[in-house]
Amino acid sequence: MIVLSTLSNSIEPYTLTAVIDTALCVGAGGSSGSLADKPIVRNAEGNLLIPGSQIKGRLRHECEKIARGLGWEISESPSPGKMVIRRDKAPNNFSRSEYQVSGYNETYHCLISQIFGDPVLPSRVMFDDLICTEKPENLAEFLRPGVTINRRRRTAEENKLYFLETSPPHVSLKFQGEIHLLPNCPCYAKPLMLAGFKHIHALGGSKSAGLGWLSWENLPKFEVTEADWDFLARGRKNAAN
Repeated sequence: MIVLSTLSNSIEPYTLTAVIDTALCVGAGGSSGSLADKPIVRNAEGNLLIPGSQIKGRLRHECEKIARGLGWEISESPSPGKMVIRRDKAPNNFSRSEYQVSGYNETYHCLISQIFGDPVLPSRVMFDDLICTEKPENLAEFLRPGVTINRRRRTAEENKLYFLETSPPHVSLKFQGEIHLLPNCPCYAKPLMLAGFKHIHALGGSKSAGLGWLSWENLPKFEVTEADWDFLARGRKNAAN
């Protein structure tokens, strides 16, 4: 029997705060009561938000780059067929104890999958949406025009003007939420995620046009030990062997 109170007490919550330095463009699926072709996503109370799924996906990507740089073998996400390595077909570089997970005797799972999950292994970390701390009534609707570009001819397409809804620019809006580490989250997850967050400088759409650039006011206060860093450093050493 699962006792929910016991489970919840063993989950480690950490606060995360992002400050949006430019206008943010995180589009919703449909338009309702707005002139924008791509309205900004909001919660049921009308607060601007950055979806937790976007934070998780971007952080996973950054952690993959760091782990590869340290010499670890990383599965090819987001392809489901390449994220899980069967032991009977595994490359030699995956035949290591670090890629073995208790209870999964037929598969190997890279370090990133052991944190964020894969089609077989559940995620060991959960992400809340980051909610804007400013009240919705204080934020006016802000529309940014754009035009579709024909990449072959390098000219603007005719009749392709559109409008994006963004957060107000240059007002340093704060977005706050929590991430939760489950009891079985591996020890190396904390230093790897901390390094990954420091590589994230923009979120949302139209980043190349200057939207969504941010700074982190409050990163998770992880307790990282020397042994955690030593574990990550073993990737290149063991790969050379």
